[in-house]
Amino acid sequence: MIPGKDNTVGKNDSSKEKYGVFALFDIEHFVRRVLKNWYWFVLMLFIGYAVSWVYSKYYAQNIFASDISLSTSNNTASFLQPTQASQSINFIWGQNGNQDGIFLKKMLLSRSHNEFLVKELDLFVNYSTKGLIKSTYLDKDDSPVFLEIDKKHLQQTHYPITLIPKGNGTYEVVLPEEGESTNLYSYEAENFQAVRPYTRPANKIIRINEWYNSPNLRFKLVQNSVTPKIKFENIIINLNTVNESVNDIVSTISVDFDKEISTIMVIVKKGYNLNSTVNFLNKSVAELQKKRLADKNIVNKNTEIYLQGNLSNIRKKLDSSASVLNYLKTSEKLYNIKDRDEKSLDKIKELEARKADLVSKISSLNTIKNTLQSQDFDKMIGTNAAGFEDGMFSASVTELKALYAKRSEMALIYKANSEPMKEINRLINESRMGASNSLRNYYTKYYDEINKIDREVSDANSDLALYPEKERKYLDAERGYNMIESTYNSLLGRQNDTQMRMATNQSDITVIDPAKNLGQNPIAPNIKLAKIIIMLGMLLLPFLFILIGELLDNKVRNIKELLSATKIPLLGVIGNNNNENMLTVLEQPKSSVSEAFRGIRASIRFLMNNDNEEEKGKVILVTSSIGGEGKTYVSINLASVIGLSDKKAILLGMDLRKPKIFGDFKIDNKYGISNYLTGEVEIDQIVNKTRIPNLDVATSGPIPPNPSELLMSQRNIKFLEELKEKYDFIIIDSPPVGLVADSYELMKYSDANIYVVRHEYTEKYMLKMITDKYHNNEINHLGLIYNDYNTKQGYGYGYGYGYGYGYGYFDEDKNYKEPLLIRIRNKVQTMFNKK
Repeated sequence: MIPGKDNTVGKNDSSKEKYGVFALFDIEHFVRRVLKNWYWFVLMLFIGYAVSWVYSKYYAQNIFASDISLSTSNNTASFLQPTQASQSINFIWGQNGNQDGIFLKKMLLSRSHNEFLVKELDLFVNYSTKGLIKSTYLDKDDSPVFLEIDKKHLQQTHYPITLIPKGNGTYEVVLPEEGESTNLYSYEAENFQAVRPYTRPANKIIRINEWYNSPNLRFKLVQNSVTPKIKFENIIINLNTVNESVNDIVSTISVDFDKEISTIMVIVKKGYNLNSTVNFLNKSVAELQKKRLADKNIVNKNTEIYLQGNLSNIRKKLDSSASVLNYLKTSEKLYNIKDRDEKSLDKIKELEARKADLVSKISSLNTIKNTLQSQDFDKMIGTNAAGFEDGMFSASVTELKALYAKRSEMALIYKANSEPMKEINRLINESRMGASNSLRNYYTKYYDEINKIDREVSDANSDLALYPEKERKYLDAERGYNMIESTYNSLLGRQNDTQMRMATNQSDITVIDPAKNLGQNPIAPNIKLAKIIIMLGMLLLPFLFILIGELLDNKVRNIKELLSATKIPLLGVIGNNNNENMLTVLEQPKSSVSEAFRGIRASIRFLMNNDNEEEKGKVILVTSSIGGEGKTYVSINLASVIGLSDKKAILLGMDLRKPKIFGDFKIDNKYGISNYLTGEVEIDQIVNKTRIPNLDVATSGPIPPNPSELLMSQRNIKFLEELKEKYDFIIIDSPPVGLVADSYELMKYSDANIYVVRHEYTEKYMLKMITDKYHNNEINHLGLIYNDYNTKQGYGYGYGYGYGYGYGYFDEDKNYKEPLLIRIRNKVQTMFNKK
């Protein structure tokens, strides 16, 4: 039985359509290639480590982050601040219940707030220092001097200004060799303006507080009041535009809310310098607190102004009433009225004081109502001026203000009759109706109380009807004075409340944890991760090269895969030919390669019909896919081992297109098979003797113009029949089947067909045709020879024959050293096989 031949499954098996299909990827060969090129991985690992070290040492810019936590709870109602009562707009526009926190978040990220900080802190001036390779960003306070620009002068932005300390409070201003621009920036107008061309400003040494003047720059240096701990060899200053600075700041700020307490806000600022982030956050929140406190006091200030105006008017009335009353007392002597009904008078005084207070409150209600209708919310007064505190009304006004602002934004996007605009108008009407209904309730309440007071006063007046006219006149004057005085006192009390509220008012933003420099580690880049990524990336390069090479490589490299894909019997495996010519069996008869050919000779008989083993004229055809796969080499050495086994054999060079055999046997190729087939010579003239007595050779002869016709001719068939009578074995070195179809025709007359596959040379797709023909019974008696196998790869297949286990046994292989993997495997096997 031929090793590797499956006699249990016929060639017409249902799975034959899978024959000739190789795996896309040979993982075993890929792993071996990776191990074989281990030194590239070591080299890339070393290079990756060096690159990562240089990157982390000289190029990586650390990014720091500081945070500040705030409480945004609001315990006072204000028309200019959002409240949690604004539910409808929250629902419509997808906001959560923490409307006040969202409002603060919007303020923190707003352009107006950050633009104020940029201008206030001169954040458009950026400081850094440069070492031999790496630049380091500095906080303003880290610099020994500050750069103060003349904002009325046009300045060039993105133009590095290098300050080199020269001692005694002097610095050399070094400007770039090129890059001066005629498009300069105005910090007043916040736009670029074109100027005439000018020559490059020269370097100059200036002192502290001395102005540096050039066509594209004007600035002076201001001494830092705090001496920095580190001395720098240079300070590099870059100017940005206000808009760029604002955008840079907003992009590095994030605002989040605590998951458990939504009124706690955490603000995070990222930057290249930790001190810069800390200073910015603390300054930003401090300014926000001032702004929020000012916003809260707007309503109180409006109320105070309103009350002060009313007090001034009431004061005039009170003075006039007092004058009338004093006149009656002095001229009419009515200050001592006999039998006064003090009880009735006190009751009337109390009722009229209450009425005066209610009239004053209604006046305040009218002011609030008019302000609401005019939509001038910035002039709104507090509801305490009207004698009530109504959170729902304040919420309605706040919501109405927000809806009006939202409608103004939407008007820029949507048409007036669009659905979103209709919806926002509906919400405005609902909110306006809610606020009006709240005021209407207070109007009704106050007017009901006034009507009740009027009835009670009318009843009390009936008791005074009995007084004489002069005395009633005095009592009326006294009642008028008392009413005005009550109104005045009521307004004065409300003014005092308002002033007290303003005096005790505080910002609703409370700093829980201020931003601090605690020596926080940078949040980015992750140096360890960067090193790992760089080294893995470098290791990946040879891995990818090998992987791509493996995917693009379609050559046969694995005997197991070859047999699994083709299901064609394997006759043997031939190793590398280290001989100078093809006569390995003759010149190295004791080598493992020669022994492999002897094994193939024994295996060939399994391919033939064994009915009569003594039958002469066995024809063995050797072919391959293309040239260079070793079919001629196999033909020569197979013929040699047969000739050396006392069997008379002849080697026919029927590859008429590319004659080869004559050179190794040193035979003249003047006459050969091509001459015989054309009738020029006889058989005896083309048969040549060799060094092996039982081996003859018939070379191809000159290349004919029609090799296919000659090989398919009846003369060639007759030629083979004549040779069968003389020789035991006829070995045909035929043309490759991947190029011409001659060999397929010759196979009809052969007893055994050998297909040579060369290791790492034969393309996998080339085996498809021969495999299909074999399993379709178009070719019979076919076997494979795996040629030029390289044992240094360490493959082991366990066939117990052929090649790969005999090195070191034969004399020619005594200096052979087994591959490391084979030696390790043999050592392990020896250890486990010990008894």
